[in-house]
Amino acid sequence: MKLYIAGHRGMVGSAILRRLKARRDTGEPLDLVTRSHAELDLCDQTAVARFMDEIRPDVVILAAAKVGGIHANDTYPADFIRDNLMIACNVIHEAHAAGVTRLLQLGSSCIYPRAAPQPMAEDALLTGPLEPTNEPYAIAKIAGIKLCESYNRQYGTDYRSVMPTNLYGPGDNFHPENSHVLPALIRRFDAAARSGEDCVTIWGSGTPRREFLHVDDMADASLFVLDLEKSVYDANTEPMLSHINVGTGTDISVRELAELVAGVTGFQGRIETDPTKPDGTPRKLMDTGRLARMGWKAAIDLERGVRETYQWYLENADLVRT
Repeated sequence: MKLYIAGHRGMVGSAILRRLKARRDTGEPLDLVTRSHAELDLCDQTAVARFMDEIRPDVVILAAAKVGGIHANDTYPADFIRDNLMIACNVIHEAHAAGVTRLLQLGSSCIYPRAAPQPMAEDALLTGPLEPTNEPYAIAKIAGIKLCESYNRQYGTDYRSVMPTNLYGPGDNFHPENSHVLPALIRRFDAAARSGEDCVTIWGSGTPRREFLHVDDMADASLFVLDLEKSVYDANTEPMLSHINVGTGTDISVRELAELVAGVTGFQGRIETDPTKPDGTPRKLMDTGRLARMGWKAAIDLERGVRETYQWYLENADLVRT
């Protein structure tokens, strides 16, 4: 089977690629196809069409996206909606044009309304206003879901979507301005511990609650959903509400997360909050019942995952401290 992984150098894509290579090493007949951004710009429709026509993959995993934390989403909204819409349209349409009948698209929990009932079930989609700070990105990800569902409806393809909660782990983005909350905290508290600072200030009030899923768990869940028999997938979803939440089912406040990261990094000073900075959505907890009923649940607890991620950060200092 020829399988193309779009976004194989990203945190999630690389984790999926590791899993697939392990399968191949144990004898599963897999021809794994990858292209870097320099080799293939997914925002270029002509280039994507040419690539799909030449490669003719059997299966596509769409893990590529322009991603960032609250600061990046709020600062570059046009970039986030444009690039992610173009990636979804180009990859999904050109996959269909090349005869690809199986595709898995990865999205985000930010697709749900800001005030969605907690935990957020799949049927909360499109029931209310989105969080303003990441609305452009969320709209692009919703469009990706609807692209998959619409191609299934019109052409009989088997295009599936999985919506992870906040992800972290090896390969994360630790950029001081554009990273998500957990890697940003790891970088900040590590630097403070090294320099002997007596105080670290975190963005916002510290009260928003967030759920975190290790990227290796996400890779496992993605392949689990991809491998499901179509009859099982269809029996547990609806044609125009077919996406599946992926998470742990538990959350933690940003303040509690900061305290956990402080302990892991060895920071012993004070933790203060800055309420003048945005909090984002008050709570984002996924209802993972749909996936649990099909037989999957997360295996890596948050403390273990944060410790492993911090160790990866230390071992890749030259790569991530830029």
